[in-house]
Amino acid sequence: MAETSPKIKIMAGAAPDLSAATFQIFDESHTIGNALRWMIMKNPKVEFCGYSVPHPSENLIQLRIQMYDGLSSLNALLEALTNLDAVCETVEHKYHASLATNDYERWEERS
Repeated sequence: MAETSPKIKIMAGAAPDLSAATFQIFDESHTIGNALRWMIMKNPKVEFCGYSVPHPSENLIQLRIQMYDGLSSLNALLEALTNLDAVCETVEHKYHASLATNDYERWEERS
């Protein structure tokens, strides 16, 4: 049986209380990086959040989160993931509801 690698890894140098940490998120790109950064920064308890793609040939992002008052950056990440999932579910639901009305513009390509 093949071993599975972790999706998220806490990088060396994190604060002992995880109030500041850099997370490596594997098999992801700018698409989730920017959306997560936006969602995390909506949290008023977050002091800083930024992400980078270390190299185009590496399929991962690094996400840095720093919290106020010694709060956990891991909790902020998990909360942001939950909130982002809820946003995506809402968009999907509204899209399917709109599609079901059959009231949208159609365009036919003529070549």
